[in-house]
Amino acid sequence: MRAQPWAPTQNPLRDERDRRLPRIAGPCSLVIFGVTGDLARKKLMPAVYDLANRGLLPPAFALVGFARRDWADQDFAQIVHDSVREHARTEFREDVWNELSKGIRFVMGDFSDNEAFDTLARTVEDLDRVRGTRGNHAFYLSIPPKFFGPVVEQLQRSGLSASENDAWRRVVIEKPFGHDLQSARELNDTIGKVFSSGSVFRIDHYLGKETVQNLLALRFANTMFEPIWNANYVDHVQITMAEDIGIGGRAGYYDGIGAARDVIQNHLLQLLALAAMEEPLSFDARDVRIEKEKVLSAIKLPSDLGAHTARGQYAPGWQGGVQVDGYLQEDGISPTSGTETFAAIKVEIDTRRWAGVPFYLRTGKRLGRRVTELAVVFKRAPHLPFSETDTEELGQNAFVVRVQPDEGVTMRFGSKVPGTQMEVRDVNMDFAYGDSFTESSPEAYERLILDVLLGDPPLFPRHEEVELGWKVLDPILEFWANEGQPEQYSSGTWGPQSSYDMIARDGRSWRRP
Repeated sequence: MRAQPWAPTQNPLRDERDRRLPRIAGPCSLVIFGVTGDLARKKLMPAVYDLANRGLLPPAFALVGFARRDWADQDFAQIVHDSVREHARTEFREDVWNELSKGIRFVMGDFSDNEAFDTLARTVEDLDRVRGTRGNHAFYLSIPPKFFGPVVEQLQRSGLSASENDAWRRVVIEKPFGHDLQSARELNDTIGKVFSSGSVFRIDHYLGKETVQNLLALRFANTMFEPIWNANYVDHVQITMAEDIGIGGRAGYYDGIGAARDVIQNHLLQLLALAAMEEPLSFDARDVRIEKEKVLSAIKLPSDLGAHTARGQYAPGWQGGVQVDGYLQEDGISPTSGTETFAAIKVEIDTRRWAGVPFYLRTGKRLGRRVTELAVVFKRAPHLPFSETDTEELGQNAFVVRVQPDEGVTMRFGSKVPGTQMEVRDVNMDFAYGDSFTESSPEAYERLILDVLLGDPPLFPRHEEVELGWKVLDPILEFWANEGQPEQYSSGTWGPQSSYDMIARDGRSWRRP
């Protein structure tokens, strides 16, 4: 049986009577700018279908595409159909598709075309009348950042940003949120003149992943972790996001942006904030945001950025048994480009809980394998009543949250090797989502799109968090700008030698995920 449409209540997100009841969006439409891009085709449109297939979208739902293509509604519907067939997580069902397709519309135009936005305004008004969307419309800007401002201004000019009575209008923005602190502030000012802060949703899809959200549950729902989650017991923290692919066809986006802006400023600093924050009063958006902002405000950079940061560019090499080009040989990349494809930084958090604990963040393309993990590495026991040979293969205890691809948690600790002698060696205890729960994890974009339609903001960084992230990164980017070209590293390895030297200076080493 399909879930029934959502009915308005005082707070639809808090039903204490039965927590098993799903959260279902109310009547609304989702307007996607940039529907011809990979993100829309591979993630957004399949996520909309998966939500419908799970009964989480109401009958009064519509999907509108906006692009320069000369398409009719049925042409766009076919594009959505093909994307869903190829990329949807859930099985394809004709009855679900037929219902969803009734609300699919397309508007042709570019971002400077007043008439196109006027047509879009008439389209959503018609959806209110025909589909019963009740004036509730979300605008998803799956477009290059340079167009954020012009599109938001067009939404204001055409009246699309204005709502009446109890209806809502929301805007969804993909990263990057600016390219430095000044541009982020300018963008926030532009958007803030049109949409209220509660109507702006900045997408960081990593925050929609089940394992990232589970980090809060692990920390605050269990008594065994929190007592040792501090500088008394933690030696250091490593946060890694590694990709085994190159830039592909994204040269136009990636060149000039680089790994630090693309990943560290948002994904990794958000993971750091969740791992290091104090317990919030509740998991309401405001309380979580307050604690995250405290952490980001307390981040302290090393005085010697040359010794405690590293950057590199992937060079030709072997990846998965295939010879691949280096970054400077990729289509659309200048042979003199100084954009980094690998970045690593060391930071500390100047609070009582984390004083003296280094956090090492790294990200890169064309690395050894695709993996994202957060590893809390603990101090060694102050006294070991064993002979030196008994523990020569014993490392440090670690608590590792695997964000992707095999979502779960690993705990590493020492155990005696079977036999007559006392020999202690590292062993792992694994928790895997796929082994413990019968229901598969939804895609991050499913969760985030549903949260947008529900108006539930805990997983979306506010502009204060964005600006604090740039305050951390700007000095590093400025330092790198005066340091010449990034160091080359062979594709298929784990980054440049400078990243190994960076962490070795502190007597530590990178984990091999």
